[in-house]
Amino acid sequence: MQNRIEKITQTLDKNKAEAIEVFDLRGKNYFVDYAIIASSLGQKHTTALLDHLKNSLKPEETFNNVDESGDWIVVDLGDVLIHIMTPEYRVKYDMETFLSELDADN
Repeated sequence: MQNRIEKITQTLDKNKAEAIEVFDLRGKNYFVDYAIIASSLGQKHTTALLDHLKNSLKPEETFNNVDESGDWIVVDLGDVLIHIMTPEYRVKYDMETFLSELDADN
């Protein structure tokens, strides 16, 4: 699993994603084991980061679902959820607080 997480974070980092955070949610009563959040530089960069992930992770990873809006993309890999957000959306929705509170519950 750690190799998968590293590959995802390295792909995001190499392609200029910012403030990449990994949340280990195993045993936290959440529907995935890991959540990764990264900031893009804007809407076009959000979409470009998704393309980089697809190119880097396929065929090893199965993209179960991808929910796209210009400001926020969620990639469901089954046991890993990747959130790529514009900085404005990241501040607005503050996923870090939500995931950190899950982490603190156990």
